[in-house]
Amino acid sequence: MRLRNLFIWITLFSISMAFLESSVVVYLREIMYPEGFSFPLATIEGHLAITEILREVSTLLMLVSIAFIAGRTFSRRFAWFVYSFAIWDIFYYVFLKLLIDWPSSLLEWDILFLLPVTWTGPVISPLIVCVVMISLAAVILYHSNRGINTRLVAGDWVIIISGAVIVILSFTWDYSGYILERYSLSDIWNYPYDSTILDYASGYVPRRFNWWLFATGNLVIASDIFLIYRRFKIKGSA
Repeated sequence: MRLRNLFIWITLFSISMAFLESSVVVYLREIMYPEGFSFPLATIEGHLAITEILREVSTLLMLVSIAFIAGRTFSRRFAWFVYSFAIWDIFYYVFLKLLIDWPSSLLEWDILFLLPVTWTGPVISPLIVCVVMISLAAVILYHSNRGINTRLVAGDWVIIISGAVIVILSFTWDYSGYILERYSLSDIWNYPYDSTILDYASGYVPRRFNWWLFATGNLVIASDIFLIYRRFKIKGSA
């Protein structure tokens, strides 16, 4: 009963957050892209850029907060976080499609995140990640509800974090390659706010998504989900 109620309310919370997020994006696109969203991105002035970054941080904090309230153990809190994150992200695109008929295709490029550098990828890529996240959450929450100790061991965290890092690299690969074609790491490190670097960065247009890196990261995480499921299943039958 508790799991079902939590599932209903956290799902509603995540969907509501998704509408709030998508509505903000609708307003931003109406103001900054009156002719329709496209790359290169419009320049965001200082205080607006800071506001946008803080908005993204606040979104993550909201998801962490609801997960902390819902879960009684760290593994359950982690599971609720990845579940709510996935539902939020899926419905974010659902609402954008309903509100402004975007994206026109699941292969259309989108700006995914801004920290520590710009993340980009086809719309379908974060949706695939969401499916993996929901699978991980489902394995933990299902077995936890059956009274099984769902504590993740150190090896699980190593595999999950490694896979996540590889996926993040796939999202930042194209943008980072674009920047490094003209500037070295020392240039960026020594002059992070150099106007020439910022001007060059503002001209970025996505070129090629690293599907091999993306697939590798997801397969790494999926392999550990299978191992976790098998381990919990053995515990449950013992």
